[in-house]
Amino acid sequence: MGPVSGPVTGMTVIGRIVLDPFLGWPVMAALAGLVVLAAALALWRGMAGWWLRALAGAVVLAALANPALHEESREGLPDIVIAIVDDTASQTLGDRAAQTEAALADLAAQVAARGNAELRVLRLDDDAGDGGTLLAGALAARLAEEPRDRIAGIVLLTDGRVHDIDRMPPLPAPVHTLLTGAPGDWDRRLVIENAPAYAIMGEEIVIGIRIDDQGAATGHATAPLTIAVDGGTPVPFEIPVGRQMELPLALPHGGVNVLEIETPAAPGELSARNNRAVVQINGVRDRLRVLLVSGEPNPGERTWRNLLKSDAAVDLVHFTILRPPEKQDGIPTEELSLIAFPTRELFVDRIGDFDLIIFDRYRSRGILPAEYLRNVADFVRAGGAVLVAGGPEFADADSLWRTPLGEVLPAAPTAQVLEQGFVPLLSDAGRRHPVTAGLEALMPPREDGTPGWGRWFRLIEVAPNPGAEVVMEGPGGRPLLTLDRVGEGRVALLASDHAWLWDRGYEGGGPQLELLRRLAHWLMQEPELEEESLWAETSGQTIRIIRRTIAPEAAPVTVTAPDGSTTQATLDEVAPGRFEAVVPGGEAGLYRLGDGTREAVIALGPAAPREFEQTIATGEILAPATAGSGGAVVALSDGMPRLHWGRAGRATAGPGWIGLIARDAYRTTGIRVLPLLPGWAWLLIAAALAVGAWLIEGRRPPARG
Repeated sequence: MGPVSGPVTGMTVIGRIVLDPFLGWPVMAALAGLVVLAAALALWRGMAGWWLRALAGAVVLAALANPALHEESREGLPDIVIAIVDDTASQTLGDRAAQTEAALADLAAQVAARGNAELRVLRLDDDAGDGGTLLAGALAARLAEEPRDRIAGIVLLTDGRVHDIDRMPPLPAPVHTLLTGAPGDWDRRLVIENAPAYAIMGEEIVIGIRIDDQGAATGHATAPLTIAVDGGTPVPFEIPVGRQMELPLALPHGGVNVLEIETPAAPGELSARNNRAVVQINGVRDRLRVLLVSGEPNPGERTWRNLLKSDAAVDLVHFTILRPPEKQDGIPTEELSLIAFPTRELFVDRIGDFDLIIFDRYRSRGILPAEYLRNVADFVRAGGAVLVAGGPEFADADSLWRTPLGEVLPAAPTAQVLEQGFVPLLSDAGRRHPVTAGLEALMPPREDGTPGWGRWFRLIEVAPNPGAEVVMEGPGGRPLLTLDRVGEGRVALLASDHAWLWDRGYEGGGPQLELLRRLAHWLMQEPELEEESLWAETSGQTIRIIRRTIAPEAAPVTVTAPDGSTTQATLDEVAPGRFEAVVPGGEAGLYRLGDGTREAVIALGPAAPREFEQTIATGEILAPATAGSGGAVVALSDGMPRLHWGRAGRATAGPGWIGLIARDAYRTTGIRVLPLLPGWAWLLIAAALAVGAWLIEGRRPPARG
């Protein structure tokens, strides 16, 4: 039976005959067979009312089949058109945003004109983790929320740069891509092909760089390029376009070196965001070359040697003066030493090969001429480092201070030697200086509040030079460890030869290994032990600013974002001499930090986010999914296509138009089931037919065979 429509506005009533047999279909089939057999037998015997008997049996079968009129009241549901609007960063280039909004408005108007359809819009923003345009994942999530049998079509308004196309879900309707952009778009991109994470100081490294012109480029043969280290003066280059170039570079310092590589924006290109790259390379020393010169043998000599030999990165040259020249005991010189002390080679020819020279209880007795010690002083001024661990000899007439080396030493002896027990203490400056900061926390303090390390028993009294830093003190506040900078180099004076007591564990020992390790690395200008430094660390989208200073306060730091905007960060002291602040990073790129005296740079994420790696609009990425669903890719630069509604299985795209499927979905609001006839009516009809057959057959005797 065909559909029956009622006059209810917005409603449709559909009627049909349904059967619900009382005896089940197998029994009904058996009964139907009996009726047919009985009718055939009556016909064979020539009974005139056989056809009435057959009708009576059919009526009984119809009554047992329990026919009823099934009526459904249906409410029509609008078809759904899903529009995914790409609002990621690449869509801000050129006039793509305006194209998108105009196309969306036109699409909304055409869907509204349909009357029985609605447009559901999903706007797609940038991925927080620099994953790019995650359109396929967003579409899959949206399809999971919608009834698939009502989806008439999906329209994607995008530049086609989709970064998760492998996550495209099964599509229940045609997908059409309305492509933004213009045919004349072109862009220049800087690509870092290879760059090491670590590099050895003083050795040349090679960075692989390529500049690509994409889209409708004008065929530039070369392009300018600059490289700046830690925000310094850019070094210019000119490199070919479209070909990888290997650029040599030497790192200027240890620690993190931030290289900002940039090609200037060319007229007419889409974006300069992908014209820049940031590379962070950690500069490390190949080997730390140390010369240890021990004077008269003493218990601390082994301590120094063990310390330096325990570090695999240290190349140690150690000489001990076993017999001074003035000692005359008749023993042949060739029997006193395995090798001669190569003074000229070490202090003239190859002094520049060393990073640190240590004099341990060395007494000036003519072994090293004044000219050689002057070379050591010049070595410091040129950027080298000297550490003097003095004993009683530093206070007498043979002191190193009375040689040309004394010109660079941080303190002068007063000729007084204190022989008494004392606990070394950190000075106010020492609690903030990276060489000694935090040493007290390495051991539990004593009951009187003093550090929990053991005593020393000798101190050479010295007077520090102006500008020198006293970081450790002996009895009465006398200088124990004094540090100073001379020219490009550094010097340190330890006015006691009893540091070895800590190493031997006397009275609990002390942090001797950590102290001497830090001291040696500070002298060799390792970046992590600079007392005045500014740097930053990134975590996710935040920047932690760290300022280390001897001063009691740290000035605010100005943070300059990649777009040129600036903010002020106020630093809080988190430990003596260490100030920190955490600021939100915002967009990815190079951030510059400065407090008026120190500057630093830090890269947050890639300098060019993934959205700007490829900026030319393309339909190639979405074409397989679009074509597989029966949709099309249409460039909006050719105009907005019109919508055409059709049935499933028909063409859904053509010149100037894109097709959507009319679903005609509905919601059932009511069901009514009415018996076709009451039971007594069926019985009455069957009885009438049977009586009619009897009457006909009673008037006409059956024929005889």
